[in-house]
Amino acid sequence: MFEDILPAVTRGIAESAGSIPVVFKGMERRYEKGWSMTGTSRHEFHELLHVRKGRLVFDIEGHKVPVERGGTLVIRPGKAHTLKLDETGVELVVLYFGFTNPDLGNKESSLFRTDASDEATVSKATIEKFLDFAAGQEEGVEGPKASPYLMIRGRQREDIEAIIDRVLRESKEDAYGKDLMMQFLAMELLVALSRGLREEWEENLRVRTGKARELVRIARDFIVENHDRELSVADIAGYVFLSQGYFTRAFREEAGLSPMAYLIQVRVEHACRLLAQRDIKVGGIARQVGFASPQRFNAAFRKQTGMTPMEYRRRVLGDD
Repeated sequence: MFEDILPAVTRGIAESAGSIPVVFKGMERRYEKGWSMTGTSRHEFHELLHVRKGRLVFDIEGHKVPVERGGTLVIRPGKAHTLKLDETGVELVVLYFGFTNPDLGNKESSLFRTDASDEATVSKATIEKFLDFAAGQEEGVEGPKASPYLMIRGRQREDIEAIIDRVLRESKEDAYGKDLMMQFLAMELLVALSRGLREEWEENLRVRTGKARELVRIARDFIVENHDRELSVADIAGYVFLSQGYFTRAFREEAGLSPMAYLIQVRVEHACRLLAQRDIKVGGIARQVGFASPQRFNAAFRKQTGMTPMEYRRRVLGDD
C-alpha cells in the first residue's frame, strides 16, 4: 500500500497544474531562558520545526511532544498547539509549507481552500491519505486516530536540516530564478519528509512483529543515528516499545554491553573520525558527538582509547 501512495503523492504534485509545493515562510527563532508562550497557536499550513539548540515541549491537541536538539517536528494544518522551554535557551528554525495555485497570483493555498479546483482537491486527498497512512491510520481499517503531528527521528533528519538551511539561504537572497529554486527545494523537502516517514513506518512494523534480537538491532541503529542527542535508556527503550528493565537485559545479552555503554562507544568512535580531520577544532567535537561538556568527553575518550583527544589527534595525524 505504501508503495502505491508515495508515487501517487509525487505524481499528484508534478502533474497537477493547480497545485505546486511551496515554502510560504521560513524564519530562525531564538528564545532565551525564562521565555513563555501566551495563548495558543494555529496555522493554515504545515508547520515544520527543527531544533538546533536546547529542548522544547509542545502541547499539540493534548499530546505532550518533547523535541530536543536535532529533532524535526511537523504540525498538521489547523492543529492547536502551545510550547514551553526547558531550563535553557532554544534556537530553532520554522518553515511553513503547503501547496499553492499559480493561477491565483498570490500566496493563498489551494490545498486548504474549500473552493479548490478538482485537480487541487485530488492532490490534497492524496497527500492527506499518505500522511494518515504514515501516522498509522489506513483507510477502511480501524486503528488509532491520525496524529496531529509527525516526528522525524531517523537518518533523514540530517538531509532535512540541510534542505532547511538551503531554504533559509535562498529566501534571504535575490538571486536569479529564486521562485523556481524555492519550488524545487519545497519538492525536495516533501520527498525527504516522505522518506523519513517511510523509515518510521518500517521501523514500527518491525517493532510490532520483531523478537528481542531484531528489537535490539533497531535500538542500536537508533542510537547510532541519534548519538549526538541527549539520550536516556528510557528514550531508547520507548522507541522499541519495551520496558527499561527488559530492554536493558535484552540489549546486554545481544550486544554484550549496556545501552549507555554502547552510546558512549558510538560517540567516541565518531569523535575519532572527526579528530582525524585537522580543520575541526577539538573543543567543538564534544558537542558534535553528544557530550554535555568537554570534561565528560575527555574522561570517556580516555577510558575508551587510553589517551586524550589531543594525544589521539597527534598520533593519527603523525604530529608526534
